[in-house]
Amino acid sequence: MDRAETAVQRKRSCNCCQAVLLAYADKLGMEEAQLLKLGAAFGAGMGGMQGTCGALVGAEMVLGLLGGSMAKARALHQDFTQRCGASLCKDLKGIGTGKVLCPCDECVRNAVLALEAGI
Repeated sequence: MDRAETAVQRKRSCNCCQAVLLAYADKLGMEEAQLLKLGAAFGAGMGGMQGTCGALVGAEMVLGLLGGSMAKARALHQDFTQRCGASLCKDLKGIGTGKVLCPCDECVRNAVLALEAGI
């Protein structure tokens, strides 16, 4: 199973950010318990749906832990936004518009795919 699908499977038992982090546990050299704590506050994006999607936050964390640059972070954000239609959790979930742009499982999958494309 590839990392994107691993992350989607992990999403069944944790939040979006944690699912992305856990998909990279082997590359990060961190225990699952540490990764779960690291991503615990980003289940509904930053600020409880007010900011960046939690899956994207997780991908940015992985990128940083793997030594990524600001240019790679910018490219990751742009790739994710192109794949999903937005980067803010509330926009992705259609809060205020009623139009869901990207379900959580797809956000998780797309965050990993965007990360893989840039690392």
